[in-house]
Parts: sequence; structure tokens; C-alpha cells
Amino acid sequence: MGATRHSKVLIIGSGPAGYTAAVYAARAMLEPLLVQGMQPGGQLTITTEVENWPGESTIMGPDLMVKMEAHAAATGAEIVSDLITSLDLQKRPFTAIGDSGTTYTADSVILATGAQARWLGLASEEKYKGFGASACATCDGFFYRGKEVVVAGGGNSAVEEALYLTNFASKVTLIHRRDSLRAEKILQHRLFKHPKIEVLWNHTIEEVLGTEAPLGVTGVRVRDVHSGAESVVPCDGFFVAIGHAPASELVKDQLELHHGGYVRVEPGSTLTSIPGVFAAGDLTDPVYRQAVTSAGMGCMAALDAERFLAAEES
Repeated sequence: MGATRHSKVLIIGSGPAGYTAAVYAARAMLEPLLVQGMQPGGQLTITTEVENWPGESTIMGPDLMVKMEAHAAATGAEIVSDLITSLDLQKRPFTAIGDSGTTYTADSVILATGAQARWLGLASEEKYKGFGASACATCDGFFYRGKEVVVAGGGNSAVEEALYLTNFASKVTLIHRRDSLRAEKILQHRLFKHPKIEVLWNHTIEEVLGTEAPLGVTGVRVRDVHSGAESVVPCDGFFVAIGHAPASELVKDQLELHHGGYVRVEPGSTLTSIPGVFAAGDLTDPVYRQAVTSAGMGCMAALDAERFLAAEES
């Protein structure tokens, strides 16, 4: 039987939200325990250069997360390499079970499990992730100044990504498997009238093409859904915009969710539908999905937890 660990604040997740929450909780003398999860550092560990983190003109994503982890540890947070497989929020202390067999109990919980971009599931797409294949135009669009890019998708996310990329790219090709878009009409209107954007209808993406040394995207192989004919669309960057999946599996039957699975928090706070449980970062955010906004919410969650625990004690 595994050990049992108790903490005032249990932080689940180790991206910018989780590590920032750990820093602030530790500084409040709450002795937080952070469980890193399957991907310590979160989505930033699979990116390359980060050029929009305040104070760093450019830094590698994995390096930034190493520094954030070290900062959290230096302030006194305990960081545990484990994966939470179940979480009971129905009574206090809250109880979590780790893949290691350890049971974690806590007076408060900060959820910072993030979200993952949905990908097409192609082996070639996986190969070029971070080397020309991306799921975040806001993060990576800057690298494609004067170059041609492809966006896959047909909803609001795809149209918004395509429009954003026109700020940098010389040409944006939106590829959609149907003959109409699901995006809002006002977004479609902007898309269709933009001189830099071309739409390729009724096509699916079969393969991302590129170079080996160094790794880099040179185009995508597409297939006409009606005729089956294949062709190649040249591009320097490939962006997938078919939505994000919040990592809310642990709490989907316990907390109030919205927008397709994101944890709902009270406006202007990180309070969830259960007192003592707080949520921060991409797990709650279907709009911005930036490292800096996640970090800000991590700070908020720690402060909210501190106030909650102080009120409980008094």
C-alpha cells in the first residue's frame, strides 16, 4: 500500500499556471505540494523559441519551464514526479491518487492540468511539431514573416488563425475538408475578402512534407475528397486549428464545465463550483491560451487559496 501525503495546497499540473501557483503559495507559507503529471512543463516543453515571455527577448520553451520549476522549488514548493489518476472532490480533505500508489490529501486544490491542441493524427505532423508544424499562430506566426503558410480547419479557430497569420505571411492557404465553413459569418466575411488568403475546399491533408537536416516543412500533400486526386501545396509553415481539448477528465463529473469541457470559474477569480477547489490556466481558458495569461491565473489561484484557507482557520 502506498504512502499518504497531506498538504494545505495540492497543485495538479506543472505548466506556467501550476509553477506560478506554487511560487505564490510557497511565499504565503502554505507549503504547497505540486504533482507534475505526465508532461512536466506542459505544452511549452514541445515548443522551440518563445519570444513573447516578458523579460526574455527569446528563450527556448523547455528552458523556460526548467527555470520556472527551479524557481518554484527555490521558494519552498515541493515538486513530485507523479501522475494523478483519480481525484475525489466530494469531501474535505480532498483526496487524489497517484499512479505511483501514493495518496495525496489536501485542504485545497489548484487544478492546472492545461489543455492540448487537437492534431490531425498524422505521423508526419508529429515529426515536424516545433519544426514548421504548429497549433498556435499567436505563438509561432512571427517566424513566418514573408513566407507562405497553410492552416487546416473550418471553424472559428481556423479562420481566426488564418487572419492573424496575414500579419506576417505573404500567403495563407486555408484547407477545409468540406465546401463551407463552420465559422461565424462575420469571420468568414473577413476571410473571403482578405487578399492574402486562399481557401482550398473539399480537401484533406494526407501528409506534411519537409526536409530532414535540418527539419523543416516544405509543403503538405492533400487529397480531393470527391475525386481522390492528390496534389502538393507548398508552404513553409503548417498550422492545425481544429480546436483544443482541456484536460478536465479528472473533474468532468465533479465540477461545472462549459465551452466543451473547460472548467468554469467565477469571473475575475479562479473559484470553481466547489469551495476550496481552484482552477487556472488553459484548463479554464478557451480564448487566450498564452503562457503569460496562464501564469497570471496561477498567481490568482494561489491568492484565492490563501484567502480561502485563512477564512477556514478563522
